[in-house]
Amino acid sequence: MAATSQASAVRDGALSEIWFTRCPVPTATGLAYKLGWLDAEFARDGIQVKTLQDAPQALARHHYDHRMPTLVREGGNLLALAARAQGEDTRLVGLTWIEDSQVILVRRDSGIATAADLAGKRLGLPTFTEHPIPEHVRGMSITRAMSLMGYKGALASAGLTFDDVELVEVNGTIGNVQGARLGDGPIQMWAYDALAKGKIDALYVKGASSLDDAYAAGLTVGINLDKLPHPHFRVNNGTPRPITVHRRFIDEHFDYLVRFFVQTLAAADWARENADDVRRIVAQETRGTDGAVIDGYGEAFHHSLQPELSSERIELLAQQKKALWLHGFLERDFDLAEWIDPRPLEEARRRLDAGLTLPAKANKGDFIGAGTADLST
Repeated sequence: MAATSQASAVRDGALSEIWFTRCPVPTATGLAYKLGWLDAEFARDGIQVKTLQDAPQALARHHYDHRMPTLVREGGNLLALAARAQGEDTRLVGLTWIEDSQVILVRRDSGIATAADLAGKRLGLPTFTEHPIPEHVRGMSITRAMSLMGYKGALASAGLTFDDVELVEVNGTIGNVQGARLGDGPIQMWAYDALAKGKIDALYVKGASSLDDAYAAGLTVGINLDKLPHPHFRVNNGTPRPITVHRRFIDEHFDYLVRFFVQTLAAADWARENADDVRRIVAQETRGTDGAVIDGYGEAFHHSLQPELSSERIELLAQQKKALWLHGFLERDFDLAEWIDPRPLEEARRRLDAGLTLPAKANKGDFIGAGTADLST
């Protein structure tokens, strides 16, 4: 991380800024920020809470390289795992699970309606592309990795493997954050044209907004991965979604980190009883409508925003790590258990349950800004 960034965050050994970054999906962190609870929690300490989504472009890389000591990152697991595999001194402190509209598109006359129908078919696989942060030589082509994992889960649900299909490389890439505003993030490009013209038979895409483009191209959903019977068929870049911090944040500012998570957990608790407000905030976060939020994440997503480190979610992340390593997206394998530090989240939950600290009172309709969380990986 640049020296100027470090200096602005820590002055004379005292913390002056806490940063966080999140992807454009429902998150308790985003809710706590939009409700003003994070600002209120740290205002008495003179600490500013800032988000990379509103930061100067020069700081955008820290969503990807994990090198900001006072950053809480809630984003896709591919780059979190890739950074750790390349030696970044991070710790996994939480996992969330939000179904994120994973589908396999087909032509309307394809006859593909179940995972079993993929046998013998041509599946579109985005070509390898350079990652926007050059140092992450293995964490390249997020779109390709997501496609592979999506196909893997769908095929496995029908007792099939990659041996039962043909993978066809198609033009698919991600935008370069160096040439775009931070709010624009890496833009995912799906090869709708290749499917529409019959060069392939099926195409994995992710995200509710992708469906609008698919429908415009005359395509339809053949397989909805979100409806597959077991979570391990839906493991991908955002499922589960890790919350990571630099080890120095834990070692040097443990109490501040715990207080950050108290507000995050409180926001997740609040969300259960405030569906309409949650959808309105998430619509701001994702630049979508309330209807798109429901289509993308379901009617009841506001009940499951709690970050946790359950054995089930850890096992699902281990499944993802193994698959990414085997397919060459990680520099090297590493010990997942050694990466995990449950203490900040456990202590935050203890304090919240004991009533030792409380969130600021939410002012209905008075949310912070309309800024979005467009860093999509």
